[in-house]
Amino acid sequence: MSPSVGVVLPTHNRPELLRKALASVLAQEYDGELRAVVVYDKAEPDLTLVSERVEVIANTRTPGLAGARNSGVQALDTDLVAFCDDDDVWLPGKIAAQVTALEAEPDAVLCSSGILIDFDGRELPRLAETDRVTYDALIKDRVMSVHSSTYLARRAALVEIGMVDETIPGSQGEDWDLALRAARRHAIVNVDEPFVRVLFGLTSHYAQAWETKVDALQWFLERYPEIAREPGAAGRVYGQIAFGCATIGRRRDAVRWAGRALRANPRERRVPFALAVASGVVSGKRVLLALHTRGRGI
Repeated sequence: MSPSVGVVLPTHNRPELLRKALASVLAQEYDGELRAVVVYDKAEPDLTLVSERVEVIANTRTPGLAGARNSGVQALDTDLVAFCDDDDVWLPGKIAAQVTALEAEPDAVLCSSGILIDFDGRELPRLAETDRVTYDALIKDRVMSVHSSTYLARRAALVEIGMVDETIPGSQGEDWDLALRAARRHAIVNVDEPFVRVLFGLTSHYAQAWETKVDALQWFLERYPEIAREPGAAGRVYGQIAFGCATIGRRRDAVRWAGRALRANPRERRVPFALAVASGVVSGKRVLLALHTRGRGI
């Protein structure tokens, strides 16, 4: 018998996008039980979505994405749990392929897949180019395709490792943290095909929340000291903090973090962007727009 799968869709006032995401989940061809729980965070639940396979609830935990995900996990009693953000879409075959891959690795907590970045209608594939993503690999490189909307996890193991951490500022990077904790136990199983279309760009809920992003990145530095010991990883995170500080007008902090990034990795590519924004040559929004056009982030 195929394991049962429950899908958590957290949402906040994006009804049209949510309906597309939910439809893509329910359209999956899978020979086991597949149902969804839509979790409304700081918004009134839309009970018209309720059906035989769809439950609608409010976030009963910490306000924010992490609390909403965990509310969904707690509402489910399925063997496996998956996440789908309300602005993303699953492509055909996702769940069947991932269940097969996860079943072949009994000790694994989490399975991911490749993604298609959708920026203004232009689709760009992002793959990990491996069928296993290790803890060390996730420290060295954020691995864009190890994305929350690709996640399929064993529910019992997910609860055991602590579910989604609700202490991360603004829930930013919560999927990276969850992947790191899962990979500590066993490498993440990865189906390296683009099974999720990820909406990418300045319309993202977190696109301009740089004050919170800076706080969250510093949270990661405190929680994962391995980042500072890996030159490439340190340069990347310091460079992101520098860019964030520049974007919100904290010029001195931007220059200081840019210096740390260069000392960690003299070739860190985010530093020129951070310094250009700090000096007023270009806006942070313009830099992000140029990067997103290429399916990249800062």
